Amino acid sequence: MKNNTVETLMGAVVLAVAAFFFVYAYQNSGSEKVDSFEYHATFDRVDGLVKGSDVRMSGVKVGTITALDIEKETYLAKISFKIEKDLKLPKDTSAEVVSDGLLGGKYLAIVPGGDEKHLAEGNTIIHTQSSVNLESLIGQLIFSNKSKKPEAKEQ
Repeated sequence: MKNNTVETLMGAVVLAVAAFFFVYAYQNSGSEKVDSFEYHATFDRVDGLVKGSDVRMSGVKVGTITALDIEKETYLAKISFKIEKDLKLPKDTSAEVVSDGLLGGKYLAIVPGGDEKHLAEGNTIIHTQSSVNLESLIGQLIFSNKSKKPEAKEQ
């Protein structure tokens, strides 16, 4: 009988600790509803971006990518993203797909422009820079070095 009581108390402690971690993780996940505006941007390629990827401005997370689609007329990748409502984007703002380090993931970087007029909610950012294909760059570097023949030394 004494063992059953100890096991019940230990089970209750484990459940309480699990509940604490669940509440802590939820509060710190950033999943609470934040007032935000949705914007769009089109790119030639968005390798590495997925729904839920960060949108950052000056390295600080200000939003999240909500959708990735293909425009049927232009075959460009269209990204929809939400950013905090209190951040007003100038009309000449640019967006670029950036790598988070050599082996890190990708995120959408927003670079605010200097225009005094602001983009309205739902507008599309015109100035974009697509992701760089790292594998292609490395391949070009390797094959460009192989094609160069070493020069013969004079004696």
